[in-house]
Amino acid sequence: MTEVQQHPEATEEQNVIFKDLDADDEDQAPMEIESYCMNCTENGITKLMCTRIPYYKQVIVMSFYCDHCGYKNTELQSGEAVQEFGTEIVLKVSNPRDMNRQVVKSEYAQIEIPELDLLIPFKSQPGEITTVEGVLMRVKNGLEQDQDRRRTENPEAAEQIDEFIEKIVKLINLEQKFTLKLNDPSGNCFIQNPDPLHVDPHCIASHYYRKLEDNKLLGLVDDNEEVDPEVLAEREWKSYEDVKQEILHIPTDCPGCGASTDTCMKPTDIPYFQTVIIMSTTCERCGFKSNEVKIGGATQQQGCKLTVKITDELDLARDVLKSDTCSLEIPELELEVGGGALSGRFTTVEGILDAVRNQIEEQAKFFMGDSAVQGTDVPLKKVLDGLMEIKELKKQGTLILDDPAGNSYIQSLMAPIDDPKLVKEFYTRTYEQNEELGLNDMKTENYDFEMTPRPKETGERELTVKLEYEVEPKFTLQKKDFDAIVNSALTTVLGETVPQYEIQIFDTKSKKGTIVMAAEDLPRMWAALSVYGQHFGHNIAFHLFSIKE
Repeated sequence: MTEVQQHPEATEEQNVIFKDLDADDEDQAPMEIESYCMNCTENGITKLMCTRIPYYKQVIVMSFYCDHCGYKNTELQSGEAVQEFGTEIVLKVSNPRDMNRQVVKSEYAQIEIPELDLLIPFKSQPGEITTVEGVLMRVKNGLEQDQDRRRTENPEAAEQIDEFIEKIVKLINLEQKFTLKLNDPSGNCFIQNPDPLHVDPHCIASHYYRKLEDNKLLGLVDDNEEVDPEVLAEREWKSYEDVKQEILHIPTDCPGCGASTDTCMKPTDIPYFQTVIIMSTTCERCGFKSNEVKIGGATQQQGCKLTVKITDELDLARDVLKSDTCSLEIPELELEVGGGALSGRFTTVEGILDAVRNQIEEQAKFFMGDSAVQGTDVPLKKVLDGLMEIKELKKQGTLILDDPAGNSYIQSLMAPIDDPKLVKEFYTRTYEQNEELGLNDMKTENYDFEMTPRPKETGERELTVKLEYEVEPKFTLQKKDFDAIVNSALTTVLGETVPQYEIQIFDTKSKKGTIVMAAEDLPRMWAALSVYGQHFGHNIAFHLFSIKE
């Protein structure tokens, strides 16, 4: 087995450029570059530091100072590429802790404070690291800069600016709550969460597709580019089906070389079965490729065993979904393949035969190579030849899929009519199979039915006629659906005779108890429930609290 190693030189170089801030790290000194001063035309010093901001990204902090004239300037640039989506962050500021939040903004960020009718447009300020209070102080200091001259030249404008500065001071002193909106088409903005281990209740971050104007601002498209209505229409989700057609891209590391790549995921509906999730990873650096299929639903109540006879080309072209818990067997070749051997995949019968043959060839080199003991390679060659004969239809075969989770599938060529070549068997899992699936210690039914009726409030009377019955259930009904049916049924049965009522479901026998309501309403209750096409049983229990006296 060949061990894949990362390139140590690239890793060390990356770590040297962008490092976490550490006061004890003597090597983490900023780089100093002699540069031209735009104020006095002499040379000053620019200091650069490349670092990482916790819970954010890599940034480049720059500071310039001129010893000749004293001019200084600070700026921040993102060390990341332009993100796939733009970012909008909305912060509700209500306490001093919010005022001290760290704010990271690039030069492309737009800042808005609706309470002040304040809008700082894109590229009007350089990128910087500051705080919420620092954003307000920068605006305040900028407005105060030329006030003395304005009071002489334009007293009315100076008075209006003074009024606006007073509003800013009120926000700085938290005399009024306000909202800070940060909109960055590059996606490289950030507002600190004071408690990063919990959801931030005051801050909402959202991502959006950039408009054509945003891409022009970032220099991603030509200034003469025009918007394409068809592209915009493709991005708009108009139904649930549109959402399902969207391919998700999840950043990941390549298992082959460690480079950054994307895993693509997409849900797909299999006719007469269920939804599956197709996953695919391709690395452009080393060429590594992998694909896998995951089941989009829960573990079924019973395991399934699927048997199909392979006699013609139509049988080879049948769609096959093999989950990662499904084992495979071909009796004619005395071949058995365990559940985790081929992983999950969505293919055809012919594809399954090829996958089995390829995996045997890859993993049996020690049994079939020059160093193999004489005679040990005969059974494997016999199996490989048999798989090829079945694939070429020179020999009939039988493919058996046995999935304890019940999430495997072989296409029926006569659906919804029974296919004579395809046999489906359902069975109850053994204790060992449930243990392997992790179900023995998992409570999967009625975990939300452990309730007790609430105490009767003052002024309420309770209908207490009790009737017990036993009914064989035909459907497994979730509690939320059950609640909706019961509420609708009671409305149909009782109408306006009980203006105020409340239902509580609880268990008194086997956690599925009794009915507590007027006995004469029970037949109409059943009739109303039948209208909704649901039939339930096992001593279902209701409590009905009627009109207040």
